[in-house]
Amino acid sequence: MTEDSILDNINSPSDLKKLGLDELNKLSDEIREEIIYAVSQNGGHLASNLGVVELTVAIHSVFNTPEDKIVWDVGHQSYAHKILTGRREQLKTIRTEGGLSGFPKRNESEYDCFDTGHSSTSVSAAFGIACAGSINNEKNYTIAVIGDGALSGGLALEALNSVGKSKENLIVILNDNKMSISKNVGSMAKHLTRLRIRPSYLDAKIKVHSRLSNIPGIGKRLATMISRMKAWIRLNFFGHQKNMFEQLGFNYYGPLDGHDISQLQTAMRAAKRSRGPVMLHVCTKKGKGYEFAEKDPKIFHGISAFDIETGEPKSSSKGYSNVFGEFMCENAKNDKRLCAITAAMAMGTGLSDFAKKYKSRFYDVGIAEEHAVTFACGLAAGNVIPVFAVYSTFLQRSYDQILHDASLQKLHIVLAIDRAGIVGEDGETHQGIFDTAFLNTIPDVTIFSPSSFAELEHMLETAVYKTEGVAAVRYPRGGELYLPEDYTYDGEDYTFYGNKNCDNIIVTCGRLFSYACQAKEELMQQGIETCILKLNKIKPVSKSAVQKISGCKHCFFFEEGIKSGGVGQTFGLMLYESGFAGKYHLEAIEGYVQQAKVDSSLRKLGLDKEGMINTIEKALK
Repeated sequence: MTEDSILDNINSPSDLKKLGLDELNKLSDEIREEIIYAVSQNGGHLASNLGVVELTVAIHSVFNTPEDKIVWDVGHQSYAHKILTGRREQLKTIRTEGGLSGFPKRNESEYDCFDTGHSSTSVSAAFGIACAGSINNEKNYTIAVIGDGALSGGLALEALNSVGKSKENLIVILNDNKMSISKNVGSMAKHLTRLRIRPSYLDAKIKVHSRLSNIPGIGKRLATMISRMKAWIRLNFFGHQKNMFEQLGFNYYGPLDGHDISQLQTAMRAAKRSRGPVMLHVCTKKGKGYEFAEKDPKIFHGISAFDIETGEPKSSSKGYSNVFGEFMCENAKNDKRLCAITAAMAMGTGLSDFAKKYKSRFYDVGIAEEHAVTFACGLAAGNVIPVFAVYSTFLQRSYDQILHDASLQKLHIVLAIDRAGIVGEDGETHQGIFDTAFLNTIPDVTIFSPSSFAELEHMLETAVYKTEGVAAVRYPRGGELYLPEDYTYDGEDYTFYGNKNCDNIIVTCGRLFSYACQAKEELMQQGIETCILKLNKIKPVSKSAVQKISGCKHCFFFEEGIKSGGVGQTFGLMLYESGFAGKYHLEAIEGYVQQAKVDSSLRKLGLDKEGMINTIEKALK
């Protein structure tokens, strides 16, 4: 920053109240520079953060945080908020091990009143906070900031319905960066909003309503009659019908220019003086202020470290998502039954090409994973083959639909579970460590776990064309890892690697097979012989696989998933039921996993090569 930097003098949101409009605009430019630099170093969510800078500045300049509460939906747009709430110096650590989280965290700052990470939760949470404030006779404001994408989630719509009926003084800010929500984005709507947020208009409205309501006998009926007359005049003279938010019971102001701080401040002050729930409809530009992010906000939504001057990523390589996308395109050529579904994650799941080539069989349902699964079930009932590509962490929302709508009816749907296992810097809310455990509880679900690109292709083909009911293929973020030259995949439910008669056997699946192979080689150099049983199908676990190792002395199971209810516990139970007389050692994940690089997390969890070697050496001693 330069010597006359405004940001250098901002230590808390209260400092914003001393600044004029020109200074706030300059401050916004400086915040953008900080965000672009931090994300270029560590990766993260860029476009969404750049789009809400002025909005964040306006919120903190009008409201009195942390007494007033802000709930950021999803939370990946909270970088400017972190900068303004005393965490600027820590921004360079964002998404790194032990550094700032890329999302709001209650244990990180008093300004973060609610943890977020998954979408569509803000209105429900903020409504609860607002109601708690009413119970405790607090006079503070509660604000939920939600994007138009997150608004497509069923939870958000349920919450809006509940809030509108409550008359609670909750302020919802709709950050519309696609301008796709309201039809009233025209000059008349803008004129009406400018009129309605004037202090003089609000004063008059409040006074008239109050005085009319206090007239004995007819007051309340008179106030209602005038309100209805206003609505009739607005409809018949201005052609302005109530939008969905007004029909739900909200005082609606918008659309507002999300990059005009003065207009935002005026609207927010009006919202503070309104009675009942308020919806501020704010239009923003995703990626604003950085040319590359403005041109392609999808690529810069979540991005790895990149070069600021060129916008190019510092490293890139083929990953499992790409292989999945290629499989889908290749098979869709000859099979018109094959359909692809995504919940607003076409690019992340590798379906961008499929979306272009096979538009009639590609369905982006928005941020609505529950709907995606039941929709897939409907497709399956119509004799087509639906493949739902979804991150493991987001599949958690669809448990009831997989159980009730898919499994119970024995419908054939395919779940392409991306980002299975440890994902890294996005932290606890995004780790894909629970899918195996909760899918384990659902009858007639088959789960495959590949260890290479070739295995992914083969298992996808098996899941799509040779498996009945719900078939899931789970694969990690990133690319292939080391595999020995003498290893071959035979397409069976499990694969042995090494001497089948050795006393010490490692059992694992997915990418951990690579670490197991490295551990096997290093242990051999120390005179410790091990063999490996790789589970290709992890649900149901093959009884034959269990029986074939029942004679070994030590069985070591390593699982990149939660221990409780996972494959390792299932395998252990089957092992002992088969009469296993040796010792069973299970290493899996217990509890949530903090943000860190994947390698670091696996090392701490004892699931990498060194961890496996240490576990085995300790047991054998």
